[in-house]
Amino acid sequence: SIASADMDLNQLEAFLTAQTKKQGGITSDQAAVIAKFWKNHRIKIRESLINQSRWDNVLKNMNWRVDLKSQSRHIDQINTPVAIVEMELGKNGQ
Repeated sequence: SIASADMDLNQLEAFLTAQTKKQGGITSDQAAVIAKFWKNHRIKIRESLINQSRWDNVLKNMNWRVDLKSQSRHIDQINTPVAIVEMELGKNGQ
């Protein structure tokens, strides 16, 4: 939650205070450790999350075709063109 919201110090303090008051939450000592860790490693954590969630796939292959409907519940949909596209994605360098 802290990393995905990219909390500043005020938000972090409010969030951790709420977590310490929640039943089954964290202790004050744990909150202090989390706050210190976030302050020291915020940039690295955010960069890591962005790198994990970034879509850097490449298009490896693509097939497409256009079909005509030959059966349908409604007569006006028969012979309606339908495009079918198939894309194969892969990671860069793989």
